[in-house]
Amino acid sequence: MSTDDIEGSYDPEAVESKWRGHWVNDGTYEYDESNTDPNTAYSIDTPPPTVSGSLHMGHLYSHIAQDFAARYHRMADGDAFFPFGYDDNGIASERLTERELDIRHQDYERREFQELCREVCQEYEASFTEEIQELGISIDWSNTYKTIEPRVQRLSQLSFLDLYEQGREYKQRGPAIWCPDCETAISQVETEDAERDAHFNDITFEIVDGPRDEVTIATTRPELIPACVAMFVHPDDDRTDDLPGATARVPLFGHEVQILEDERVDMEKGTGVVMCCTFGDQNDIEWYQAHDLDLRVAIDESGTMTEEAGDYAGMSTHEARETIVEDLDSAGHLVSREAIVHDVQVHERCETDIEYRVTDQWYVEMLDKTDEYLEAGREMDWYPEKMFTRYKHWVEGLEWDWCISRQRDSGIPIPVWYCESCDETIFPEKADLPVDPLSDEPPVVECPDCGHDSFEPEEDVFDTWATSSLTPLINAGWDWSEEDGFTFENPELYQFDLRPQGHDIISFWLFHTVVKCYEHTGEVPFESVLINGHVLDRDRRKMSKSKGNGIDPREVMDEYPIDAIRYWAASTSVGEDFPFNENSMRQGEKLLQKLWNASKLVDSLADTEPAEPDEFAAMDEWLLASLDDVIETVTAYFEAHEYAKARDELRAFFWHTFCDDYLEIAKQSEADSTPYTLRVAHRRFLKLFAPFVPHVTEELHTTLYGDDSVHTLAWPESEGYESNRAAGETALEVISALRGYKTDNGLALNATLGDVAVYGDIEGFEDAISGVMHVETLERLDEAPAISTEVAGIDLDYSKVGPEFGSKVGAIDSAIETGEYAVSNGQLHVADEVLDSKLFEVEEERTFAGEGEFIETENAVVIVR
Repeated sequence: MSTDDIEGSYDPEAVESKWRGHWVNDGTYEYDESNTDPNTAYSIDTPPPTVSGSLHMGHLYSHIAQDFAARYHRMADGDAFFPFGYDDNGIASERLTERELDIRHQDYERREFQELCREVCQEYEASFTEEIQELGISIDWSNTYKTIEPRVQRLSQLSFLDLYEQGREYKQRGPAIWCPDCETAISQVETEDAERDAHFNDITFEIVDGPRDEVTIATTRPELIPACVAMFVHPDDDRTDDLPGATARVPLFGHEVQILEDERVDMEKGTGVVMCCTFGDQNDIEWYQAHDLDLRVAIDESGTMTEEAGDYAGMSTHEARETIVEDLDSAGHLVSREAIVHDVQVHERCETDIEYRVTDQWYVEMLDKTDEYLEAGREMDWYPEKMFTRYKHWVEGLEWDWCISRQRDSGIPIPVWYCESCDETIFPEKADLPVDPLSDEPPVVECPDCGHDSFEPEEDVFDTWATSSLTPLINAGWDWSEEDGFTFENPELYQFDLRPQGHDIISFWLFHTVVKCYEHTGEVPFESVLINGHVLDRDRRKMSKSKGNGIDPREVMDEYPIDAIRYWAASTSVGEDFPFNENSMRQGEKLLQKLWNASKLVDSLADTEPAEPDEFAAMDEWLLASLDDVIETVTAYFEAHEYAKARDELRAFFWHTFCDDYLEIAKQSEADSTPYTLRVAHRRFLKLFAPFVPHVTEELHTTLYGDDSVHTLAWPESEGYESNRAAGETALEVISALRGYKTDNGLALNATLGDVAVYGDIEGFEDAISGVMHVETLERLDEAPAISTEVAGIDLDYSKVGPEFGSKVGAIDSAIETGEYAVSNGQLHVADEVLDSKLFEVEEERTFAGEGEFIETENAVVIVR
């Protein structure tokens, strides 16, 4: 029964503000902690956004897409675990703090700087939370976390100790990928390619002991020459087979290096002779390790030339590059220089060119298990399936173990001390975590290996991905105790049903999560993976601040209803990048008003909620049977995360079949089953639309049907109504055609039509047609009426006819006007000329030779006599 009236037009601002506050304050979406049944607890491992700025269009789209899954499964499965977190430790948060406060982390004590980071992050998190809530995301705000909070620090350090005890972690001094701007080691996953302007420089080296006077190498990085420790040639290269064993002198710097053989030299590039510098690229590292070469460090942690660079010490790498080239030219060692554009590896966070430095770092061993990690990826269902290929390519392309230590000030401390005497590694007890070696005492008073009593704390912190990769374990309450070992507080959540995320962090977040959880639990962390694409600008370019082509979500949210924005977010297939399109939001606005107006009409036609009748009028039962079909189709689309298809299928049936056709029939129906049909169909529509447009459906459902939130009700299922679907669709076409006939002829919709004949399957719906359209006599034709197709005219393409026929065009026009032409075999014969089919189109018309006016629909012919 209606509990209130729906008045006026829809006011989205008032309705949306009302409900987003109610949902949060009322705890509408809180997970039922007493639910221990994994079959009724749909668990989603939501991505914790990095605290590095404000909401962007990618956030807006991806969080709404996740919410479609959460809202549907909450209704379909009984409950949904849909938490929220913030990734607020690591480089991104530090750089935000430095930018926001205009400071440098090097100018502060570590703990003081960490406090500044927390304060800045809290401000951004509060603003971000408000915007996420404004989008109507059905987050359980009682289940939130931050990757820097003590509970998460404990889990991150537990993960570290567990992996070490399994033999999956090690500390090693060796070459590591280094960001000179962030002044920290980074992992392979944090690098990306970027185009840079550069030069190929051909440079001669003097041979001081060998068969030639000199050799020439080609390099784009002459600033690495002071770090040259060897030269290499391929053993099968005839051009250089006299060089192995020779000695060359490094120009400008004077030290001598050997020329060695190695099959990793690319014979297709340059002169066949390459220099090895410590370090310029992966090959340099491999040669350094394989041939036990010297270490010459010419670039320091900040990207500045060291004393090893002699006169160039103190210069930046870019400054040294140009100066060294000038000096090589002056000294007669520069043979040629060619400008090029090429890809270099950069740190994805700051876009600084990376270097390679020999440092002490902690690693998670991965390269020995890539086949297992690839198989683990295959165990998950991928939506869309093609995204598994990105995961596969990343795993197959791994070249480094995972470097998890960072030389930064803010982050989760690596829980380790070192004996100052023998360098023995000291670990804390699991029960004592979390710990900070810089402020906490080690768990021993003397070294268990040598008995020394002084210890050096580890100063490094974890890579942020080493913690955010634990989100399934964090959310399921993974922990350790002396009595039980590792357990879950909420075991029903793990494995998680869904991991939603962007395709750009498959190698970052998804892969590392699979690695961590697989090693800790022996299982993959997710049943399925939902990959969303990016929002592009109108020219289909990725939005970015540097390009200035981004769109401020705040402006969009101020201009359009949130439900209309959510309607837009269901415009594309999952995994696809798609351009921002305001037209879809305008369509969404129209749908909101259509829902509102249709609800008002339903309420006026059926102001009470009657019991189910014993018999249904044909059109009423057909509507409910057809809605059964739509429910099955839409449900299947939701299960497959095909949200665009679900939205379009639902909208088309609601807008055209229910509103345009059935409601018009219902207005004139006197059948007892119509009020019941209206109410049942309407409630089911509100549930079906609820994941897409939650505010308007909540307002309508609560107003008309009581206090229960539509979002916590059961998802509608097919009720098994039987009807001749095809005949009902044809009957609707006939009713629509007769309605149009009355309108075209200036007749009232309740005007009586004397005699109507129909050719088409309308069996069982004759009374519905007659009653709704006030037809006195309705005849069903067994044979198609005699309708013929005739040529009504010819439409010339003058842009082609004019140039080809010139002055003859007038005669052709005249002949067509008088009907003196013929169309034969696709050609037009007119005015003694023959025109090819590409020069004209034939205008046809359908005519009926019998009595009355005929109307054709897709499946019927209607004759009004």
